Amino acid sequence: MEDDRFGLPYEEEIKKAVQKFERMRRNNEKYFFDVIEFETIIDYYIESNNSNKAFEAATLAAQQHPNSISIQLRKARVLLDKGRAMEALRILKRLENLEPGNHEIYVSKGTALGILGDIQGAKKMFDYALTLDSDEPANILFSITSVLQNLNYYEYVIPYMRMLIELEPEFYAHIYDLAYAYEKTEDFENAITCYLKYLENEPFSDSAWYNLGIIYNKQEEYEKALETYDYALAINSQNTFAIFNKANILCNLDRYADAIPVYLEYLENESESFEAMTYLADCYEKTGDLELAKKYYHEAIELAPDFADPWFGLGIIALESGLPDDSLIFLRKAVRLDDENPEIWYMLGKAHYAKNEKKAALRCFREALKLDAYYNEVWTDIGRIILYDGLTHKALPYLEKAYKVIGDVPGINYLLASFYLHFGYYEKAYKHLLLALEADKDLFREFHDIYPNHLLNRKIKKLLENYNLA
Repeated sequence: MEDDRFGLPYEEEIKKAVQKFERMRRNNEKYFFDVIEFETIIDYYIESNNSNKAFEAATLAAQQHPNSISIQLRKARVLLDKGRAMEALRILKRLENLEPGNHEIYVSKGTALGILGDIQGAKKMFDYALTLDSDEPANILFSITSVLQNLNYYEYVIPYMRMLIELEPEFYAHIYDLAYAYEKTEDFENAITCYLKYLENEPFSDSAWYNLGIIYNKQEEYEKALETYDYALAINSQNTFAIFNKANILCNLDRYADAIPVYLEYLENESESFEAMTYLADCYEKTGDLELAKKYYHEAIELAPDFADPWFGLGIIALESGLPDDSLIFLRKAVRLDDENPEIWYMLGKAHYAKNEKKAALRCFREALKLDAYYNEVWTDIGRIILYDGLTHKALPYLEKAYKVIGDVPGINYLLASFYLHFGYYEKAYKHLLLALEADKDLFREFHDIYPNHLLNRKIKKLLENYNLA
């Protein structure tokens, strides 16, 4: 389509105006531009995401045409793009007095308030803008939703987007945007409904299938998630996000053999991904191919030596291979890199215990429990060490103090109940065993070996029978 404002095709006139402005800058000269030329130049730079040149053009335009509302409005928009909301508001307040019926002023004012965090004030401006021009409600709504999306106010996008869909139901991109807004606000049911509606009309949108997969994954509907990722990949085999997420789901479902080729496919596209290498190594470890597991753990370390997970993986392999000295080397490195990971502390404790370094093992177990008091495997191992090594007398006062601090954590209650049983304190044992069973009765099976049958009195046996654990 052509525009006769200059007697030339509009695109040609844009090029001409921009070249003139660029020549002025290059030659360090001052040229005169009329209002329409400046509008063209500023809009061109805004659409090109060149906020610096847009600001330079808008500043010069405001100097040459200080009374032009359209120029001042564009300057305000450029200031908003640069995050300078207070300066933009000062301009917009002046323009509001000059042209109170201009909806663009109120949309820009709402944008400024949104940037400043006043979302209620922004909403008032947007709602008022919609009352000013009955001929362009769709354009106004599109501007409002674009602003709210850019500012991540997804909760507030939704009602405006629904209004926009009513006005333009054939524009399916609005349905996608509404689905995304629902997704960001964690209204997953409505998000799924909108994505499926969008896909009825745009079935070859790999991004919509991918987003749908993310939601199904969050809802733990893993088979549906895998199916939607497969649809996304059938449309776009280079969608690396879908490949990676598919591999992760397979791994989390313990389908390690299925995950391996998917991780390998991902690494063909993203060869520097040390996370994918680590996850791939873990899959090889779980399927018993320890040589390939070690190979990929070492490759991950070469790429990211400060990433704790591959060091941890190598430590596990060494420990399970009966090499506690090697395991300690790897696990100590891992814990230095990530000392807030209770699992690393736990496995480091197990490595120390494998070398019969019981004090060091217990110290590591305590660090793990500081980070996660509900780490049941740690409580189990602590209990066994204490009982089997005859440390009950020393440990009981520590556990009693820990109980006062930690409270009714199942693991500590199971241990206290066992220790009290060994000392013959049956009432205390019953109390803590009852608390533990009420919290997590299935966990008793992890502790049953520290409850020898000959120590159980009738009352405690009856309690275990009531929980079908006798």
